[in-house]
Amino acid sequence: MKALALFSGGLDSLLSMKLIQEMGIEVVALHFNIGFGANRDKLEYLQNATAQIGVELRVLDIQEQFFNEVLFNPVHGYGKYFNPCIDCHANMFRHALRLLEGEGASFIISGEVIGQRPKSQRREALHQVENLTQTKGLILRPLSAKLLPPTLAEERGWVDREKLLDIHGRGRDRQLAMAKSYGWVYFEKPGGGCLLTDSHVALKLKDITQRRKPVMEDIALVKNGRYLILPEGARLVISRNQEENRKLERPHPLMDFIHPKDWVGPIALLDKEASLPDRALAGSLTLAYGKHEPNQEYEVMIGKERLTLRPFPSKSEAQRFILGIAQDLPKNP
Repeated sequence: MKALALFSGGLDSLLSMKLIQEMGIEVVALHFNIGFGANRDKLEYLQNATAQIGVELRVLDIQEQFFNEVLFNPVHGYGKYFNPCIDCHANMFRHALRLLEGEGASFIISGEVIGQRPKSQRREALHQVENLTQTKGLILRPLSAKLLPPTLAEERGWVDREKLLDIHGRGRDRQLAMAKSYGWVYFEKPGGGCLLTDSHVALKLKDITQRRKPVMEDIALVKNGRYLILPEGARLVISRNQEENRKLERPHPLMDFIHPKDWVGPIALLDKEASLPDRALAGSLTLAYGKHEPNQEYEVMIGKERLTLRPFPSKSEAQRFILGIAQDLPKNP
């Protein structure tokens, strides 16, 4: 007997896999990359976390499909920010379903806990996911199974329902106690894993979608850098460190690079259609965030254009161009 598990990287996913594994069932952990995970590279952690319970890890890149088919048109809308959690979960289950037969697996495991998250882990939301995926009976949620109708795996005796759990709500005491009893070192704390629940990222995505059709390269823009709105409407993104420099180096079809020529500073990207005043201001702002002498002129390359500019007077003054964090972000971007 074999099962496929959706593995976010969190403790609930690990515990769900462990419970099923202890019943003698082989488990394969599927980690889906949608492009909006944490900025840091999680691969080493994912490998260590699954190795400690002895399950195989598969990392599947579905960024393009998620971006094009799910993110901007979710059937069940968004959470508090730009997070289409119900549709996102359903999308992952659909991918897992397509793998079942080829893997010789019989059902799917999820670490979801009833009542833990207000948008995606309500009973109604679980039913919505099953309706979207036509997976009735194929998804087993071991941590809350006793609070839900029996699944196919339970009805057919593949798993022992009595060994499944009845956890609900946002408390973590039981899960943490179980992790301690297993002696686990690698497990993530809940929350914060998806950047679509981050207010900064949500606000940037909302701004982009209101102006033009989003493109895949926008993922890097909303995850990295300072996001500025210039007086004549151009958008400017300036990296904050060397790591963001690396992540923003990928060419963007709608943005021009601003490159340091004879100075040391950040990479920046500016709307290709920016007006000349906005282009000059963008170059000056980029200079301000680099190493510079206040009144010295520098050559700045904006796309293929070379401008001679002075740095913007101060970074504190530059703050007024940075896209603010809205206190009343709409629930449906």
